This record gives sequence, structure tokens and C-alpha cells, in this order.
Amino acid sequence: MSSLVPSLQDCEVLDLNDPLRSLRQHFELPQGVIYLDGNSLGVLPRATAARVAQAVTHEWGHDLIKSWNTAGWFKLPQQVGDKIGRLIGAQQGEVVAADSTSINLYKVLAAALNIAAADAPHKKIIVSERSNFPTDLYIAEALCKERGFTLQLVEAEGIAEALQDDVAVLMLTHVNYRTGAMHDMAAVSALAHVRGILTVWDLAHSAGAVPVDLHGAKADFAVGCGYKYLNGGPGAPAFVWVHPRHTDRFWQPLAGWWGHAAPFEFTPDYRPAKGIARYQCGTQPILSLTALDCGLDAFLAAESLGGMAALRRKSLTLTGLFMQLVRARLHAHGFDIVTPNQESLRGSQVSLARAEGAYAIVQALIARGVIGDFRAGDGGQHPDILRFGFTPLYIGYADVWLAVEQLCQVMDSGEWREARFALKNEVT
Repeated sequence: MSSLVPSLQDCEVLDLNDPLRSLRQHFELPQGVIYLDGNSLGVLPRATAARVAQAVTHEWGHDLIKSWNTAGWFKLPQQVGDKIGRLIGAQQGEVVAADSTSINLYKVLAAALNIAAADAPHKKIIVSERSNFPTDLYIAEALCKERGFTLQLVEAEGIAEALQDDVAVLMLTHVNYRTGAMHDMAAVSALAHVRGILTVWDLAHSAGAVPVDLHGAKADFAVGCGYKYLNGGPGAPAFVWVHPRHTDRFWQPLAGWWGHAAPFEFTPDYRPAKGIARYQCGTQPILSLTALDCGLDAFLAAESLGGMAALRRKSLTLTGLFMQLVRARLHAHGFDIVTPNQESLRGSQVSLARAEGAYAIVQALIARGVIGDFRAGDGGQHPDILRFGFTPLYIGYADVWLAVEQLCQVMDSGEWREARFALKNEVT
């Protein structure tokens, strides 16, 4: 961005010249709302309602059980997985859309611990980042208690030092959910592999937001969700990827019938399917998978416009613009930008820390039609933050300028101090 502070008119010109502007038409965006929370729940694609209605009324309502074959329901997890695979550097047939991120993390982390136990039984530590998403830490903690491992939590700057010879697995979220800081997946994986450590990556804030190359980074395992940047809807199925060198080494622990080599033979003994199919468990949610399939189609439309590389360029410009405007216009209001300024180190969100009133400020913004979210700190090194996601599929440059303008008005007027904005909702 230029050192001069852009005006609204400057941003409107950027929107007119944006080669990706046509992608916005793929989404339903409420009038009068600037939606900067796609890093938590993506917006509704225009095609989704009709496509899901067809699955309900025709495939389920009319064709009934025949649709497992005639509508391709049974293959939908692999079909959707292949679309996701194109966004994360996986080959066809290596990704399956199934279950939730937590369940998939349990599967791959258990498999990684099985490999470690077979190859290096003295390794008894899982290393993760202290500010990793809590569900990841909870799953790891439970497995450690079950398997006799230890979960070691460190700050981001302490990861390299923590990778000692007794570490079995390094489990990280690629883009930090709080700060938007992004790890160098290839460099971190290489450092782990030198010590014989397996890597497990959570791509919840990466898939569809930043280019990912799992094979290029020589990652071992990856999981991610479908309801954030992939626009699959609330509670959309997650996905799981395992490097082919690992997929067939062990059973995953939730050995359900959809992961069986021949599920409709109904044999009493379990024979795991070859490859990633074994990482399925029970019957998958077809209506939700149908919605996620629609969410991914916008990325297929983006391929003719430069794909993830073009989306990344726009994302960096959007986040850079937001940070520039915050520094220029809100410097007197006590905000600290905790997202890295260096482009290679940030995802597609910007987080602002503030010592007082972060939650109330977000609520005041929402009342004005600018939707971001709040994440609580720990009272110590990790402060309360206001979090804003910038999804280049449907966010424009004028949206960014207007969002900052509304934030300025909230702060200048002091309206965030009104008692109604301090009332905590169940979901923040």
C-alpha cells in the first residue's frame, strides 16, 4: 500500500479495478452489513439453498435410499475432499471430507503416536503452541493421559528449542486463530523431521485463505474445518489428509464401517480401506456435505482468475489496508495490532489488542453492521482481542475503509461504553 492514507474514493477505484470482483456475486451478503467474520463462519453461497433443497426434496424425498447410488451420496466425502485437496497441495484421492475437526485430529494424532511408538518408543512428548486452538490442546491432552505421553506447551518463539530427541509429534495450527500469525510450514516441518518428529497441522484458518502445499512442505498429517473460509455452513464437515507414506501403516482409532475396505459385505471383522478412505468412521452427513460442496465451487470459479495465488494477493492487500488505516486513524485509542506486519507471516485476518473494552467495542461495531468477533485473553501474555477476517472472495476495499470508519465513530463517540454492549452473549 502507498504511504498516503487511502480515501474511500481510492478504495472504490480499487474495487472497480479488482480482477476478482465478480466472485462476490457467488454469495448472499446482507444489505448494510460488512462481514469481517468469515474466519469464523463463512457467508452463504447463492447456490447452496437450492442445491440443498434439491438434495432434500428430490434425492431424499423422491429417490429415497436409491440416492446413495443414483445421486452419488456414498462418494460425496471423496468428491468434496478432492475439491479441498486442490486448495491445500494434496493429490486427488488424498483428502476426505468427514466428521469434525476435533474428531479428525483425534484420528491423525492417534495414528501419529502409533507410528512413533513403533519407530521410536522412547519418544513420549507432544509439543504444541500455548495459544493453539483449545480443542486441539484438549484432544492432545486426552490422548496423552490415555497413552502415557506428555503435552508440552510453548510460545511460538520457543518451538525450535522444544524439538528435542524425546518429542514424538509437533502439533500446530498453521495460522494462529487469535493473532493471524502464520508458521512457515515447510521450514518448521523440516526442522521437526531432522529430529525424527512427525508433524500434525491444523488448517482451519488456512484452507481457502492462504496457499498451502502439504506435499511441498513434506507435512505428515493435516486436518481442517469446512465452515470458515470454505463457506460450508455452520457445523460443516471437516477434512483430513494423511501423507501417503503413512496412510496404510496403522488403523485410525475410530474404525467405523465407512472406513472398511468393503463396508457392504457386513463382515464382523474390520479390514481397513486402502488410503485416506480408512479415515472415515460412520455414516457421513450428506446434506451438510452437499452444502460444503457448493461452498467450494466459488474456488473453482476463482481458478480462471488466478486461483489461490490471486486470492492471496488480494487478501494481503486487504489486511495491509486495514492495518494502515488503523495506524493512521486510531492511533490515539490504544489499539495494538498483534497480527504480523510482514506479509509472509500473516494469514487472512487482523487482530487488534486493547487493554479495555474489547468485547464491548466489537458489540458496538456489530450494532452498526460491521461484524467481527472477540477472543478473550488469559490475563497475561495473551490479551483480549478484536478479530477481523478478510475473505477475498467477497470482501472489497471499500468495505475495509468503511469498517475502519465505523470503528473510529464507535471510539470517538464513546458509545462502546454503553451498558448494553458489555452484556456477554453465550457465543462471543
